[in-house]
Amino acid sequence: MIRTIAIVSLSSGILGELWIRFETDIGFRRLREYGLQVRCMPNALKGQDYLKAHPEKRAQDLLDAFRDPEVDMILCAIGGDDTYRLLPYLFERHALADAATDKPFLGFSDTTINHLMLHKVGLRTFYGQAFLPDLCELSPEMLPYTRSYFEELIRTGTIREVRPSPVWYGERQSFAPDQVGLPLRAHPDRGFELLQGAPVFTGKILGGCIDSMYDCFYDERYADMPSLCRKYHLFPEAEEWKGRILLLETSEEKPAPDKYRRALEALKNAGVFDHVSGVLVGKPMDETYDREYRQMLVQVIDRKDLPVVCNLNVGHAMPRCILPLGTEATVDAEQQVIRFTV
Repeated sequence: MIRTIAIVSLSSGILGELWIRFETDIGFRRLREYGLQVRCMPNALKGQDYLKAHPEKRAQDLLDAFRDPEVDMILCAIGGDDTYRLLPYLFERHALADAATDKPFLGFSDTTINHLMLHKVGLRTFYGQAFLPDLCELSPEMLPYTRSYFEELIRTGTIREVRPSPVWYGERQSFAPDQVGLPLRAHPDRGFELLQGAPVFTGKILGGCIDSMYDCFYDERYADMPSLCRKYHLFPEAEEWKGRILLLETSEEKPAPDKYRRALEALKNAGVFDHVSGVLVGKPMDETYDREYRQMLVQVIDRKDLPVVCNLNVGHAMPRCILPLGTEATVDAEQQVIRFTV
């Protein structure tokens, strides 16, 4: 049972901006209605400019949240694009390894990089939701599918199985105060879709947002990110992917097909597709480039025997499930379920 949640801003500092207060108030109210104690870590609310200039403060919040015995779960405020800058503050002198304790850590998007950091120190984590995008959703209530997985995590500390959502939602075009209480437009969904390979496969899931993983290899966004990732051996070596299930989903930037191909090629060159037991692919936002991405997956992977299951409700497309990373999973595309060994 989760009683106290610590909120951290490890990428963007938007949580601390006054103009978003109407939205964060919704999320804090919903957490309190669950009977949870909510603790924003000391730097989480200091705003975008301060946190952009002080990655060491973001890192300190994460370390302190792990060290605090009263904190039962760590919830990321939102993603962003530069959490890689925490690497020196977490890995010099083994800071993260010394502080890390086994408590749920939940986030997605740029938080993919944090998941890889925690993987390096042997922690299981949870991928798929965050405070601002999910608890603060402007609809009259949390999206029901999203809410069901969040409630399971705070009630049990884990996720036992994931099934498809019957609907998906289009991207909200405005986050202004006049949008509070307005529902998102729902569309019928199609469930898990087997692109190739056997319908049943097993392994521990690892991965996340392909945009963030792309930046581990290419310096288009930040010139120093690939070199820092290499210095701290952030991206797992080829052998570490043996028997794992690769998770891939795309961001709100909706990468063009040529960039998606380059990202897949980077993963292939890193030996990922030679070792994994299968691939799980999240639904793109608004289903943008869905057909093109599937073509790229088949062409780049170039292994017809490797199972690839698409259209998962995870990551940037809404609603969102929660996937345990580092926990043994069995994917059954025929039965439309992913089960986890708890």
